[in-house]
Amino acid sequence: MKTIGVLGGMSWESTLPYYRILNQETARRLGGFHSAELILHSVQFADMERCIRTGDWGTAANILCDAARKIEAAGADFLILATNTFHQVAPEIEAAVKIPFLHLVDVTAAEAHRAGISAVGLLGTRATMEMPFYRKRLEDRGLSVILPTAEDREVVHRIIFEELVKERLEPASRTEYRRIMNALAAAGAQGIILGCTEISLLVEESDSPVLLLDTTAIHARAAVEAALAP
Repeated sequence: MKTIGVLGGMSWESTLPYYRILNQETARRLGGFHSAELILHSVQFADMERCIRTGDWGTAANILCDAARKIEAAGADFLILATNTFHQVAPEIEAAVKIPFLHLVDVTAAEAHRAGISAVGLLGTRATMEMPFYRKRLEDRGLSVILPTAEDREVVHRIIFEELVKERLEPASRTEYRRIMNALAAAGAQGIILGCTEISLLVEESDSPVLLLDTTAIHARAAVEAALAP
């Protein structure tokens, strides 16, 4: 089994499910007492939150490139970035290391196609929903992307940073996400991408009228598949 490099801590609450799914999927595939072989570097989330809030993507890239080089030096065979928003600086991270980088958006788009989906709703931080790095990569892979209204994008973003990254799971916020997901489905979304690793802490399949594409689970399972590939 190849060693998976995990660049996490954005936030640590969402890195926990990554660690769990990586190990669960390895055990499911290999049986017995097997678990994932991985190297995890968890960055300081206070610094990363500040980068999102101020739009300081240069500092974010520097922090993550440095962490990626440490993971590579520790012996990882390939790298995953356990966050959606900071895939904004994925090109810089890929250029900073020699090991392969498994891109979250690519494996999510592939999963949508396997499910027969061509139009997806997108939930995430404001940056993920509004900046082109995520949406354009989905569109380049043959998916049409439907966003919540500007007002609803603010609701989605606020709940992530005021509640989910602080381990607060509020029933009222789940109700809001359900309302927004119903609106996306009514606008033509055949599936909804949970484009923030914390969102899956709040909502599940039964909350949505259409298929949910949980990027945390999709990315982690794809990493195990890559780790077990010849």
